[in-house]
Amino acid sequence: MRVTGDQFSARRAPGAWALILASVLWGTTGTAASFFPPSVSPLAIGACTMGLGGTLLFVFSARGALAAIRDAASRRWLLVGALGVFVYPLAFYSAMNLAGVAVGNVVALGTGPVFAALLEWMLERRPLSRFWIGCTALAVVGVALLAATGGRAADSAGSSRTVVGVALGVVAGFSYALYTYSSSRAIRTGHGSSGVMGGMFGLGAAGLVPVLIVFGAPLLQSWTTVGIALYLAIGPMFVAYLLFGIGMRSLSSSTATTLTLLEPAVATVLAVLVVGERLPPLGWLGLAAIVAAVGLLSTARRSPAGSGSP
Repeated sequence: MRVTGDQFSARRAPGAWALILASVLWGTTGTAASFFPPSVSPLAIGACTMGLGGTLLFVFSARGALAAIRDAASRRWLLVGALGVFVYPLAFYSAMNLAGVAVGNVVALGTGPVFAALLEWMLERRPLSRFWIGCTALAVVGVALLAATGGRAADSAGSSRTVVGVALGVVAGFSYALYTYSSSRAIRTGHGSSGVMGGMFGLGAAGLVPVLIVFGAPLLQSWTTVGIALYLAIGPMFVAYLLFGIGMRSLSSSTATTLTLLEPAVATVLAVLVVGERLPPLGWLGLAAIVAAVGLLSTARRSPAGSGSP
């Protein structure tokens, strides 16, 4: 059977693996954040991670970032994406704080591909291949199993906290899809990925830095909290989003968000092994489904006779 749709040629494989490596780095965020003392709020953690990390991205690619911001064609997408950059970390870290590391991750990242597909359909009328739909469905089933089984272990403060945490996870998922989609559109205007990432996250950081100033004082209470904050800003933010930009050069936002479903899988394993959250057998089945879906998407190739729009 001929394979069509948003799949990978040899040219696209490096982008897929860049996103997979970024997802592994992102998957460490919840575990790292769990080592902060209770006095450090999730708003401070989110603002620090993407506020400082976004500033680093802007400085690293200042020339290209300024060029992308000055260009009216790309600037509108950078501003839309910056809104997602602002909302995402505040909702994401709050979701993990309320619902647990595993559930917060799987809800936020699991809803991302759905929102990305809706954005592509609404704004571009882009049809999705059956291959992509199948892989995404498999991954979403895995996410659902993880969320359903992980919630019982993660919720130690009452069901209402979990409900609010899941709702914030959905908000984070939409915000993630929004800046992923916006970055792909900005790159299509002719700017390099590093410039687009630097411009978008720099604009988002401009909104997050005031939040950090208001809530961030407890981050400075010890060298341990400073070290964790620096790791989150440099590793899962600065380095990971450089890799994310490489991936977005050749992949659509719907495929990118599906590949990054590896993040909640990594986060869940770390939550079990390091944080102490427990995962029943159905949860491990969900984890295996996510890994299988990501593996299929990352290694797929177009058949020689295949064609179709990306």
